Amino acid sequence: MGKITFYEERGFQGRCYECISDCPNLQAYFSRCNSIRVDSGSWMLYERTNYQGHQYLLRRGEYPDYQQWMGLSDSIRSCHRIPYTSSHRLRLYERDNYRGLVSELTEDCSCIQDRFRVHEIHSLHVLEGCWVLYELPNYRGRQYLLRPGDYRRYHDWGAMDAKVGSLRRIIDMY
Repeated sequence: MGKITFYEERGFQGRCYECISDCPNLQAYFSRCNSIRVDSGSWMLYERTNYQGHQYLLRRGEYPDYQQWMGLSDSIRSCHRIPYTSSHRLRLYERDNYRGLVSELTEDCSCIQDRFRVHEIHSLHVLEGCWVLYELPNYRGRQYLLRPGDYRRYHDWGAMDAKVGSLRRIIDMY
């Protein structure tokens, strides 16, 4: 189970909406989002409807204004609850269509370039668990949710280029 509450104003003020499951269109419940309280679970938020646009991973905690979750604006239009899994495994490839195997990961990696000596990852295969891919090292920059499945090109995970700075497992279960 997961529970997240969206507030129109900063500091958990104004109109609010509680959510316990995926929602492809939050526009009917609030016009803007300036603070969020995550009571349980991990959530990926999207700035546009139908899970499009910039993505923001939020874990259990309080976010009194949108800058606390690294938001670019007060626009949150859809959300996805991330299921808990105990095992995580993914394969990284230097080229499209799973060519040029770089390595397999089962743990977080704060800097892809330092660990594997590559600047770009063009395809991924997520074998187990959910991951967040960050465009920059040390879990910074744009974020992309990776669920189990095939990502033959970087466009498949929503990126505009093949820059991958870091990867983190989603392991929160509360």
